[in-house]
Amino acid sequence: MTRTATAPRPLLVAAGLAAGPAVALGLARFAYALVLPAMRTDLSLSFATAGALNTANAAGYLLGALVAAPLANRLGLRTAYLGGLVVTAAAVLASAGTGSVPLLAALRLVSGASGAVVLVLGGGLAARAGRDAGARQATRLLAVYFCGGGAGILLSGLAVPPVLAAAGWRGAWVVLGVLAFAALAAAVPAARAVPADDGPAPDRPAGRLPLRPLAPLLVCYGMFGAGYIAYMTFIVAYLRAEGAGAGTVTAFWALLGAAATLAGFLWSPLLARLRAGRGIALILGVLVLGAALPLAPGGLPVAMASAVPFGGAFLTVVTAVTAAARQHLQPRHWTAAIAALTTAFAAGQCVGPVLSGTLSDGPGGVRAGLALGALLLAAAIGVALLVRDRAAGAPTSKRAPAQARRPAQSE
Repeated sequence: MTRTATAPRPLLVAAGLAAGPAVALGLARFAYALVLPAMRTDLSLSFATAGALNTANAAGYLLGALVAAPLANRLGLRTAYLGGLVVTAAAVLASAGTGSVPLLAALRLVSGASGAVVLVLGGGLAARAGRDAGARQATRLLAVYFCGGGAGILLSGLAVPPVLAAAGWRGAWVVLGVLAFAALAAAVPAARAVPADDGPAPDRPAGRLPLRPLAPLLVCYGMFGAGYIAYMTFIVAYLRAEGAGAGTVTAFWALLGAAATLAGFLWSPLLARLRAGRGIALILGVLVLGAALPLAPGGLPVAMASAVPFGGAFLTVVTAVTAAARQHLQPRHWTAAIAALTTAFAAGQCVGPVLSGTLSDGPGGVRAGLALGALLLAAAIGVALLVRDRAAGAPTSKRAPAQARRPAQSE
């Protein structure tokens, strides 16, 4: 499939595709932290059970990461991406209909699996949208795409707390589900604008994914997944324990989302100049600062301030790792590489909520769970520094477009 002269600009396409992470991350995954305190009270959940519900979501995320590339091969990138978005929205909406912990866990599992499919395949579509671009423009497109997660956080932060006060946690899930379905208005035209095959492609195998150049990225990304999720799962519960009211939580979540939305635009020029490992390590350093601030003296104001460095870094780690994988590999491997990285990320997320939730139920309280997350993120910095700038034989930014155009002709 070839693009016409009237095709949307790549930045507009990436912005439309960003509806995927807005739903998969901002609404289906991270908004759970906003709804959790009310659910804990109404359903009498322990922190360990609350963490287990997020582990169910992470387990689904792991499953979705494993099946994303085969699903794209069978259905096509566009169809699988949009189908995953519909399933995610439906699972979020259905969460309003039950107070059963097993059923809620099943819905969290489904939304995690379909959300991972959306995130992986949307990232593949965003990479294709910028395949004729140089390294700086390609990084900018990925930043725009992953900033959708921040937009989803901002949206949920503005919408959920007032609904919680008026209609409880069930009403919050209804609003999140409606917003998720509304995101299709941006995702559908953007996905259709990308030059990707929309049907089965058994005759065009991508070849075996070379994992060796990805090994440090895979380990680093897994540790990041285990570390950041402690903050994202329990920070609202921590703020509540420190005396934060509904208005304060709304302000905090909106600040976190705004920082995450803007961060990609601010970081992308620097990431394009830095070596891949150093760029990832630098962002992780800022993330550690944000994760550790709630543990510092100062109480609620300091914990509130953590939204800026944490929000300004955590989605940019995703952008930087994806950009590094894109740099190391041929275009035909991009989607499979994103899937492999998401698998490592999801595996870390499966472990993180259970460990941090169990610690939070102990004598150290939520602070202990948050401390574990910060330590894991600090350890990931050392692994990030092992990432090489470019694998031998990988395409340079000047050669990549020519290599990418050849397979595009058969699509």
